[in-house]
Amino acid sequence: MAVLLAQVMLQEPPPVAGAELAVSALQGAITLGLALLGAHLYRRYRRPWFGWFAAAWGIYVARLLCILSFLLSGNRVWLYWHQVTTGWTALVLLWASLVFLRQLRAHPALLAVGLFPPLWSYLAIYQLDNFLWAALPAVLFLSGATLWTGWVFWRYQRTAGSSGARLLAVAFALWGVHHLDYPFLRAQGAWMPWGYYLDIAFELLVGVGFMLLVLDDLGRGVRALTALSGDLQRRARGLRADPLEGLLSRPLTLPGVRGSAMVRFDEALRVVRGAGSCVAWEGRPVEPAVAAVLARMQATRRPQVADTQRAQPFVAALPVSAGDRLVGALVMVGEVRNPFTALDDDFLLALGQQVGAALEQDALDRQLAARTAALEQLSARMVRQHEEERRRLSRELHDETAQVFSAVKMQLEALRGALPAEAAPRVDRLRALVDTGIASIRQVTSDLRPSLLDDLGLLPALRSLVTEFTERTGVAVRLAAPPSLPALGDEADLALFRALQEALANVARHAGASAAEVTVTVESGAAGAAVQLVVADNGRGFGLDEEGRVDEGAGRMGLTGMRERIQAAGGAVRLRNAPSRHAPGAEVCITVPVPAPAMAASAMAVPAAAGTVGGA
Repeated sequence: MAVLLAQVMLQEPPPVAGAELAVSALQGAITLGLALLGAHLYRRYRRPWFGWFAAAWGIYVARLLCILSFLLSGNRVWLYWHQVTTGWTALVLLWASLVFLRQLRAHPALLAVGLFPPLWSYLAIYQLDNFLWAALPAVLFLSGATLWTGWVFWRYQRTAGSSGARLLAVAFALWGVHHLDYPFLRAQGAWMPWGYYLDIAFELLVGVGFMLLVLDDLGRGVRALTALSGDLQRRARGLRADPLEGLLSRPLTLPGVRGSAMVRFDEALRVVRGAGSCVAWEGRPVEPAVAAVLARMQATRRPQVADTQRAQPFVAALPVSAGDRLVGALVMVGEVRNPFTALDDDFLLALGQQVGAALEQDALDRQLAARTAALEQLSARMVRQHEEERRRLSRELHDETAQVFSAVKMQLEALRGALPAEAAPRVDRLRALVDTGIASIRQVTSDLRPSLLDDLGLLPALRSLVTEFTERTGVAVRLAAPPSLPALGDEADLALFRALQEALANVARHAGASAAEVTVTVESGAAGAAVQLVVADNGRGFGLDEEGRVDEGAGRMGLTGMRERIQAAGGAVRLRNAPSRHAPGAEVCITVPVPAPAMAASAMAVPAAAGTVGGA
């Protein structure tokens, strides 16, 4: 190039270097591809630094065209524009890296800096007539801007851990050093065509680096959404008590993010919860710089990022929506201007909508839990009222109706001696009817409220129930139980008694069984001790629904009442058929927790062997 410049100075036509012409055209095509790649990324993701990098590569293409024009014509004007475009390439590249680093905005005063390359190039080429003075400042400027760009990406990769940023940092750093040999080697014919090949290699590395940067961000975003979806699924399964805990801790795993906060748009900006460095925001007014970012986000309903000149300078606000309503914002602060450098606003909007859906789902879950708790309390109160009514009816039948029948029987016995002998059979029939009525009342009284449960406790009442059922139905029932049980409380005792009563009634009515087994055990586990009552029969088993589960639909009011009673006592009911097709039958497993004081008292007692009660 120096030889060509000397020939131009002497007004001699330069020879056309065919090899240099070809390799310059190849570099121009590859650089144009870089410019188109930057333009495509800007159009796709709307990130301003992609646009500025595309502009830098476009000016660099103009620089190569000036070289080609100078090689073909030897006209000094192309050498002038070559130096001007070199300076402009450096300026735009430097500005692109500053925008990437700090999200700067263009200012009219900055246009004055762009006047330096044409003024200095005119002075050096047309006035000083010195190639070194013409080339060296522009090359130093281009090399410095390239090295600065490499430093920017190196700083980003240290914070974000991006492989694409690491490759860009290395490529720009080596390319910046390579620019320095231009006025001393390449312009004098050395490194020909290897200097161009090195430029092409660095440009290809830059293109690959930008693609890796985008892929890193896409992968990071997908992982963030996947992790957030996992948090929401765990919330749906009841494994996470507070959804905000996961929603705010998840952004802290993103590179460069040091804090996150949830802001609700109520009557005033209110920080609901903070995590990381934003924990101190809870209960305090939103800072003016952050409020300004939130105001822009409310106006545009788009994600906003701002440099607030704080210790952690960058603040990002993502709109959180519930349907079409903007309910708040997810605020992230950190050292990186955007935790998703490449991802477009549509992705961030989807992230905010998922957060809003999670919050709305949590509100619905809380309402459902409140409704469920209210229904459970209502059900428990109805069960208690039902038992109180049964107790009242049992007492009235025993104290009043049964006494009336006993009085009638006594009157009939007294009347029998005063009547003629031929009337005695009729009086005996009346006495038999009265006895039947008294027995019926006693049976109803026992069904309404078992006196053994009040007088002797749960275990004797269960034994009596099994014995009475065997005698009444002929179904052989075997009871296996320990000699004593821990105290469960009146409601739990009654719930277990009623559960066994209903289970045996189902055996008699629906199972078609010839034998059944009742097992009572005291189980210990991580959650504490519990009394377990299992009723198994050899009948036809439970009916199944379309999914192969026990059908507890219409007509199963007894099972529904049993479940409600046991759940009101804090227990659980499990229904299943025999696991083997060769062993038919059904099994009802009822578990009621043992209060801690009762378990401690029973642990002091000496254990004894279990006893059995049977009947035929």
